[in-house]
Amino acid sequence: MYIPEFNRVEDRAVALAFMQANPFALLISTTEEGPFATHLPILAHEVDGQLQLRGHVAKANPHWKSISQAQESLVIFHGPHAYISPRLYEIHESVPTWNYAAVHVYGPGTVFREKDRLNEFLQGLIAQFDSSYAAQWPSLSDQYRSRMVQHIVGFEIKATRVETKFKLSQNRTKAEQGNIITALESSSDSAVVAVATLMKDRGLGSR
Repeated sequence: MYIPEFNRVEDRAVALAFMQANPFALLISTTEEGPFATHLPILAHEVDGQLQLRGHVAKANPHWKSISQAQESLVIFHGPHAYISPRLYEIHESVPTWNYAAVHVYGPGTVFREKDRLNEFLQGLIAQFDSSYAAQWPSLSDQYRSRMVQHIVGFEIKATRVETKFKLSQNRTKAEQGNIITALESSSDSAVVAVATLMKDRGLGSR
């Protein structure tokens, strides 16, 4: 990913927090026919300083076969984004742009289909995204749960490279950053407002 130095984020904790806040990601692996992509939720966590990603796909989705065969896969975590108008800049001769944040994670993957591992993974997934379902899932019949688990394949990717890009008008003046934040905060689109929040979290726009 092309990252100008003023948009690059080296802090792994910031990257991890961003991935955990934006878990719906894009998994891309290489096949003989070319790149293959799947949109899905992915859990990111660190184990002994090693960033690991875990997720699952439907058994009917051929992607799981290429995850372990590919030398490495790419997972893209993307957050809020917003159009930035040049009217917010102090210099008249300016052009529009787009503010956004993204984390790219590269690494080899392995798959797992053991019932115990899949159940452990699903419990973590449920705990993170729908804790109210944590009581309902075990109350379902063993036959039903076994059938559901048989239709998925889990995977794990150990990161070998992480690229974090926050393109948030870092190259503009503090006054311009303030103008951008004010304009984005006035939007009725919550995703656009989230860009303003991300900018303020990074200390931008403060005078």
